[in-house]
Amino acid sequence: MRQKLDNALGFIKKQAAYFVLCTLYFVLSSCGKSDPDSPGIEYMPDMYRSPSHEANLSTTFGDDTIQVDRMPVAGTISRGFMPYVYANDTGGYANAGRYLRNPIPFSEKVLGEGEVLYTKYCTHCHGATGGGDGLVAAKLPGPPPSYSSPGLMNLPEGKAFHTITYGKGMMGPHASQLTQEERWKIVHYVQKLQKLGAPAPAPATAPVEVAATTTVSAK
Repeated sequence: MRQKLDNALGFIKKQAAYFVLCTLYFVLSSCGKSDPDSPGIEYMPDMYRSPSHEANLSTTFGDDTIQVDRMPVAGTISRGFMPYVYANDTGGYANAGRYLRNPIPFSEKVLGEGEVLYTKYCTHCHGATGGGDGLVAAKLPGPPPSYSSPGLMNLPEGKAFHTITYGKGMMGPHASQLTQEERWKIVHYVQKLQKLGAPAPAPATAPVEVAATTTVSAK
């Protein structure tokens, strides 16, 4: 009986010692911080508190300097990006109309996608049918011309794409909002609106029959 009592007391003393040490550790670790915002002792902090790189600044780690805003190597382009080679001037506008062609084959699916994009980005000024009667156009000093007007009815697809890319007149550029593929789909739909506004061909007239006349000589 005495042995069991001694064992129980020894176990209680060990548990009490562990409790005192743990309490002392937490007290010292919480009261000894010089920085009130410090979380205290962290186990492997680099696993969840990674160093950040500030934009447009260089960061130094030991002997290495990392330049965050480095420019791309000269002559290189991003993968999947197709540069637009025509300049934003009158010469580039003319050359786009002369040489640039729509690379996306026409289909009803493409036309439908172009209509959706046109409704989102163009209807407010150009109107649903391209008549230049959108809600925003009514508040402009001058509404955009209709697609059925002489100047736009036969506008080449290259010039239409160039205009969407860079803007023209009061129209702003849309290259930052629409990909090249999306712009070409809009061009397909604009061409449909151009055809809708074209005047109908004059009806063919039936040939006029001329009745034969007979001259009777008097005797």
